[in-house]
Amino acid sequence: MAVEGGMKCVKFLLYVLLLAFCACAVGLIAVGVGAQLVLSQTIIQGATPGSLLPVVIIAVGVFLFLVAFVGCCGACKENYCLMITFAIFLSLIMLVEVAAAIAGYVFRDKVMSEFNNNFRQQMENYPKNNHTASILDRMQADFKCCGAANYTDWEKIPSMSKNRVPDSCCINVTVGCGINFNEKAIHKEGCVEKIGGWLRKNVLVVAAAALGIAFVE
Repeated sequence: MAVEGGMKCVKFLLYVLLLAFCACAVGLIAVGVGAQLVLSQTIIQGATPGSLLPVVIIAVGVFLFLVAFVGCCGACKENYCLMITFAIFLSLIMLVEVAAAIAGYVFRDKVMSEFNNNFRQQMENYPKNNHTASILDRMQADFKCCGAANYTDWEKIPSMSKNRVPDSCCINVTVGCGINFNEKAIHKEGCVEKIGGWLRKNVLVVAAAALGIAFVE
């Protein structure tokens, strides 16, 4: 009876860990989708490190979810074959996460450089294209940032008048608030570093949680 009770306790803990594992998988997918929406607006489409990064994050999230599902089935049915498959997949996850961490470290500067260049290119089109203006305004308002490196980048746009930034740079957005602006009334931090920091923070937290749960399991 003690052995049976112990096994029930182990199964319960495994279910809790698998539930947390699923949450991490959903978190990675959400971060990947968010990154795709952000980067697709400023990075030219194609097989570049910047455009592939969100796809890799989403793929890892989906893989983690499938592994958790296999683990649930194996634990529920007490199926030896499924549990062995689950163990193999967990080992693969460890390898994938290590490889992803190495790739992220190697390509981090390239991705940021690519994002920076294309963000500046979109800034050049801001006064000419209403769709581009709408995208940049939304990004600056959502991330509370202004320009690529900082708000002074808007001074380098020839078609923008001097002492002016988009209204979306203002802390309290109102029509015309970016004309002859007061520095205290606008966001000074650049969008490239702000968005890059958001992406690094979210991926790191979710990946660390998933890796920790896999280690415990």
